Amino acid sequence: FPTEVTHSQQGAAADAFTKAFLRNCLPQMKDEDIEEMMVHKAVVLEYKRPKKKGKTRKAKGLNAKERRQLKIFQLKPAHQKYVLFLPLHELWKQYIVDLCNGLKPGSNPQMIQQKLLKADFHGAVLTVVRSKCPSYVGLTGILVQQLKHVFKITTKEDKLKVIPKRNSVFSVELGDFVTHIYGSKFELRSSERSAKKFKVKGTIDL
Repeated sequence: FPTEVTHSQQGAAADAFTKAFLRNCLPQMKDEDIEEMMVHKAVVLEYKRPKKKGKTRKAKGLNAKERRQLKIFQLKPAHQKYVLFLPLHELWKQYIVDLCNGLKPGSNPQMIQQKLLKADFHGAVLTVVRSKCPSYVGLTGILVQQLKHVFKITTKEDKLKVIPKRNSVFSVELGDFVTHIYGSKFELRSSERSAKKFKVKGTIDL
């Protein structure tokens, strides 16, 4: 059978080549050892990754309840001192001047008011000029924290005051300019307010 002879010849040639190759690569081995290596079949080891126990979950952020329990947004009394926020106030004044292109006397009031609606007020000195709760009227302090529905200001007496935005009007001094902001317009997260388009109708309702 020609095919069987051919296969046999190929097998013998392969064996001869393999023995010669091993003798060349392993000159220190004896022929008997090489013959023994030829007899044994090759064993292919498969690598399997160890299975992880359980499913790995992505780290989740804290929800509102957990943040309240951990008191993340509460300032400690030692951190409520008015003098600690004066450098922030100076930075805020420079930020507002840059935002409004200098706050010059000839500046367009409507343009300034539109910019203020989207501005960050952390560091501004706010004064409550009108509120449904009379006890808030007259309070003045540096804005140190802004949540969705409240402003937190620290007064010169180092007292932290929490003032609701709704039904409150605040005055802000910007150099020679004095403007009023309406808390109801600020009942948004800062990121949402910066992207929101405000319409001005009639009087400028900040």
